[in-house]
Amino acid sequence: MDRRLGHEWDEWNGRPLPGGGDFSAAPRVFFRFAALTIAAATGALALLLYLIGPRLGTLSPLVPRILWSLVAVLAVLQWLYLGVVAASFYGGRNLLPERLMERGPYLQLMNYTSLIARAFGKRDWVEHAAIDVYNTLAERRGRKLGKGELLVLIPRCLSKQALDGVLEIAGRYEVPVFVATRGQLARRVIRERRPRAVVAVACERDMMTGLRDVAGKLPVLGLTMQLPNGPCRDAVIDLGQMEQWVRGLVGAAPAPGHTTP
Repeated sequence: MDRRLGHEWDEWNGRPLPGGGDFSAAPRVFFRFAALTIAAATGALALLLYLIGPRLGTLSPLVPRILWSLVAVLAVLQWLYLGVVAASFYGGRNLLPERLMERGPYLQLMNYTSLIARAFGKRDWVEHAAIDVYNTLAERRGRKLGKGELLVLIPRCLSKQALDGVLEIAGRYEVPVFVATRGQLARRVIRERRPRAVVAVACERDMMTGLRDVAGKLPVLGLTMQLPNGPCRDAVIDLGQMEQWVRGLVGAAPAPGHTTP
């Protein structure tokens, strides 16, 4: 399904966004809502089994017992996984390979946690915290690339100052930049250019969608934006953070006057 970037804000009423469009939140906000998500999912499964258990018991007394055991095992695994993610984040060392962490089940945990956060009106803050945790885990992998192996994806809603800053960084480090207006275009340029990693810029809502679609297939670092004038217009980003990521991936910028042979 092709998604227009910014479609997640179609219900915006035009009023100023909370905090001037800055949804920064401490990582613990994500972990609290992730714990709530696991508790809610376990409770829903237990309630369902409680309701249908007697009927299943008419087939065999073993069926409800087996299913209750499976629910218990699933709950333990979910809590253990959340504990490993938290220990990795706060302990400064990733305890699982990326396919079992930020590029694996963590992506689903982010999305389910976002659904729960919406019910409490905390979606954007929880998503921001979840993305920060994701980026920390992903950046620790210490991936090194050639300049032509990194792709920078940006939306069209950046302020002129932010856009000029991104282009200046990309030019200085000799990495390509693509302005994406739709999810399908972003995926197509990734297929055509075949980068080994992507630095993407988007609001929290679009970033969650993009990470879900791409991060499982390709390493991504996601830079969220501030929206002082509302969604999809004159967005601001942390250019220092972007340069830190680009430099970490491709190395130092060429000296002034240097030309690539």
